Amino acid sequence: MTQHRGHEEPREESEPRELSDAFDPTQVSGPAATGFPFAPGVDPEALRRRALDALLAARDRTTLLTDSVDDGELTAQHSPLMSPLVWDLAHIGNQEEQWLLRAVGGREALRPEIDGLYNAFEHSRASRPSLPLLAPAEARTYASDVRGRALELLEGTPLHEGGGPLERAGFAFGMIAQHEQQHDETMLITHQLRAGPAALTAPAPPAPPEPVGAGTVPSEVFVPGGPFTMGTSAEPWALDNERPAHRRDVAAFHLDASPVTCGAYLRFIEDDGYGDERWWAPDGWAMVREHGLSAPLFWRREAGQWLRRRFGVTEPVPHDEPVLHVSWYEADAYARWAGRRLPTEAEWEKAARHDPVSGRSRRYPWGDEDPTPERANLGQRHLRPARSGAYPQGRSPAGAGQLIGDVWEWTSSDFLPYPGFVAFPYREYSEVFFGPGHKVLRGGSFAVDQVACRGTFRNWDLPVRRQIFAGFRTARDA
Repeated sequence: MTQHRGHEEPREESEPRELSDAFDPTQVSGPAATGFPFAPGVDPEALRRRALDALLAARDRTTLLTDSVDDGELTAQHSPLMSPLVWDLAHIGNQEEQWLLRAVGGREALRPEIDGLYNAFEHSRASRPSLPLLAPAEARTYASDVRGRALELLEGTPLHEGGGPLERAGFAFGMIAQHEQQHDETMLITHQLRAGPAALTAPAPPAPPEPVGAGTVPSEVFVPGGPFTMGTSAEPWALDNERPAHRRDVAAFHLDASPVTCGAYLRFIEDDGYGDERWWAPDGWAMVREHGLSAPLFWRREAGQWLRRRFGVTEPVPHDEPVLHVSWYEADAYARWAGRRLPTEAEWEKAARHDPVSGRSRRYPWGDEDPTPERANLGQRHLRPARSGAYPQGRSPAGAGQLIGDVWEWTSSDFLPYPGFVAFPYREYSEVFFGPGHKVLRGGSFAVDQVACRGTFRNWDLPVRRQIFAGFRTARDA
């Protein structure tokens, strides 16, 4: 038996970024007097219902992720890259208290003494188990108490155009729903890193839908050159790094119709892709050599067969699913080996949103309507990516599929502000991460809820990261 070391995770001095963390309502920045523009035609009561549904859905998922294991598993640190699950649970409640009860509602603090414990910028993930954290029962009670008060606040808060910057269009409520869902994704990553029996696969989740007409889908699509509108100034709950809408001119290019599959990636492995320095960026090659990497995270070769571990279950690597748990360096190396490249962030968004007939940019590849189970693999519904070619109803005007859901997709772009960027409601959400150190991912994954996923949504991470639910697709010049 040959034992490969593809399951080992590179270490990095800097922490994985926290999603929407370190909120400080006393330091609201940006357009404090006016807030983001109120989208024309937005119905405040419809947004109130949407906020309620989003908050309830997020809490249902948080409950599943934390009630599916015992207290010992909640308080354990399953990887130095991740917080104990109980930290995430109380942090969700603390941020909701700070932003909704205190900042929007003007209420006195319930637990001001724990603010520092749950500030992600004060304590590294590796150090959090040593903190005097709330015990599981106390954390659940606290989060539940905050939620009950927040729902009462939502019912009575004006969300009309003349409201404050946090209240207008329910922005703060939408932000908190997104924040909780992003931490749910983080907790799902922790579940994947856990040793021991699976906690989320009994009963087995439904399988993703089978591809329909996958044999007729081309391997790549052509995206014509020209200008398009990137970003948004109208999406009510879009975050600051998605704003403002602006024009970009993109040269014509070809893009993979679907994310790169495990089977395609296996050909890179079998061609000694991890042993050939030609394909790797210098830092990526150093990572491969230092950690002896030879395959995606959670893969191993045993008795002549490639296997992977997925939420505690060991199974053969599925050749027709998008490859998962690869770093930016691995995605970039594969693209070079294939004679292609990673798409830029602007190319990805044009392929996903631009409608050449109308000339406008859609909210999603299929149109402006919210995601449905027929269009995208989101919300932890299947606990795995769908097979290549699935979700034909979700394809973009260019013909590319699975741009929303399934796997986050690495792009070649550094995480940078758009022209006219204004930090809101605080600098630490986006601004402190801008620069060449972080690469942009787009599209969401099966672990992302629809409230935190749209055609303009931008994710970012260090190029070494492999524990995240990331894959990629490649491009080439026309």
